[in-house]
Amino acid sequence: MTTPDPRAVFEEELMRIAPDADLADVGPNEDLREAVDIDSMDLLNLVAALHERLRIDIPETDTPRLTTLAGAEAYLRERLASA
Repeated sequence: MTTPDPRAVFEEELMRIAPDADLADVGPNEDLREAVDIDSMDLLNLVAALHERLRIDIPETDTPRLTTLAGAEAYLRERLASA
């Protein structure tokens, strides 16, 4: 079984929630809530999609780590490594 690329999965799921977003213009440490105009409900939907797709639990207390591309990638790598 191959390990999914966490960055690719995150970006794919983010694009489902914010289809008009242009991630090429978003810096790795830029706050996604402002950069792609997602709200707290969108973030919760993103967490649910990541949970379902990657089969990892993402506690609500960890959602701030998913607010940047770099943070999300690092967090998902950690979670996948420990799963």
